[in-house]
Amino acid sequence: MLRRIQESFGPRTVLDIAGLVLVTGATLGLVWGLVRGNSAGWGSLEVGASLVAGVGLAVAFVVWERRARVPMVPMRFFRSRSFSAGNTANFLLLAAIYGTLFFLAQFFQTAQGYGPLAAGLHLLPWTACLFVVAPISGSLVNRVGERPLIVGGLLLQAIGLAWIGLIARPDLAYAGFVVPLLIAGIGGSLAMPAAQNAVVSVVAANEIGKASGTFSMLRQLGGAFGVAILAAVFAGLGAAALSLMGAIAGLVLPGRCARTVAQTQAKAPEMRENELSGVPEQSSIL
Repeated sequence: MLRRIQESFGPRTVLDIAGLVLVTGATLGLVWGLVRGNSAGWGSLEVGASLVAGVGLAVAFVVWERRARVPMVPMRFFRSRSFSAGNTANFLLLAAIYGTLFFLAQFFQTAQGYGPLAAGLHLLPWTACLFVVAPISGSLVNRVGERPLIVGGLLLQAIGLAWIGLIARPDLAYAGFVVPLLIAGIGGSLAMPAAQNAVVSVVAANEIGKASGTFSMLRQLGGAFGVAILAAVFAGLGAAALSLMGAIAGLVLPGRCARTVAQTQAKAPEMRENELSGVPEQSSIL
């Protein structure tokens, strides 16, 4: 890794303390409300106040970031179709994955009588796909663009999860789960690297950290959202519906030509800054 990845340093800047406090409070309120909704009751004061506080702080965070001199998350990022659609697709992708993972592990243990280790091993056809398919997806992004991989991958995940929802029953032999688990795993593994590339490839190199942080935070929120929503209104096709919504979001992504233009425009300010300072432009290897 030391031979292949160039060292890089972010610009010297001040910390956005107010933005940090607001987004932390917003995340805490939203996640607390989502996690506690099913046990405390969605109509309870605890959950309602937590969600309202979370939404209110999130709005305050957006307002502050639009006015901050050095924002933690520049709101102009979201004017990019690639950035917004990529984050939306990833949010729904992880909502479906975490929600299904939460319930399927319990299904193997409580309904079919497997132990925790055996339940985890039974999920390997799904989860192990990430180690095989994701590198292939990453190598294909620059050739075919993010949109086909995200849309196609999420459609495959929807098919696999819908299949599982339709056939799952306590007396079903494990062999019946293998093919739909593989389909869902291949689909999610195709979409995941493409969604990340769609987000970080349209910002300047010195802003990749901010874009990546936004992507990671929304991914975690998506996981909490998926577990909470599927627990509240769980039906066999619930996770598949989330995957289909992610595929629809992926359709908003620009094609390869439009993405290339967006990348050039995003990097133009950095190139001008390098020209003015006399620093030669360096390529960044992600």
